[in-house]
Amino acid sequence: MLNYIWAFMILLGVVFAAFTGRMSEVTNAALDSAGEAISLCITMAGVMALWMGLMEIAQRAGVIEKMTKGISPFLTFMFPRIPKGHPARGYIATNIIANVLGLGWACTPAGLKAMEALSKLEEERGNPGYRDGGNRVASNEMCVFLVMNISSLQLIPVNMIAYRSQYGSANPAYILAPAIAATLFSTLVAIIYCKIKDGKGADRACKY
Repeated sequence: MLNYIWAFMILLGVVFAAFTGRMSEVTNAALDSAGEAISLCITMAGVMALWMGLMEIAQRAGVIEKMTKGISPFLTFMFPRIPKGHPARGYIATNIIANVLGLGWACTPAGLKAMEALSKLEEERGNPGYRDGGNRVASNEMCVFLVMNISSLQLIPVNMIAYRSQYGSANPAYILAPAIAATLFSTLVAIIYCKIKDGKGADRACKY
């Protein structure tokens, strides 16, 4: 659907420029945007390399392990049916920590691993993951993890700070407090929503 929307917007812009005699401006904008995109990618690659390096140092120093143990009560509260010591808990913890630190891209591998581990957990429980004529559905834990991942509490919005720096903001970190407040609120709403749905017994409600 998004592909059609973007294609329509581009086509509409080109047609409008052709009728108003502004094709040269469209061409210049396209070239300038392409250059900005490459520059932004280089900037973001540097930022992500820095933070991924710090995460690797923190992991080898045992900081990540301690943080994982620190949020263990929260994981038990949100995922009471995941057995302690199950690999899914470690992947979920790593994903949450990366999100809190604002490393949106860095949390993706852990998130995928968490989903794989949760899928294997369902197989261990005897749930093959299919019903209603073959429609695949996500387990309750998968749904909760997805909602928590989207709500994404962030103490350091690295990506947004990098974007603001790239585009010449006088104070790129100025959004720090509003970002914390906004993501804290969204995370609280996500927690309340998940617990309400869990209380209603929505054990396998998410199709994918």
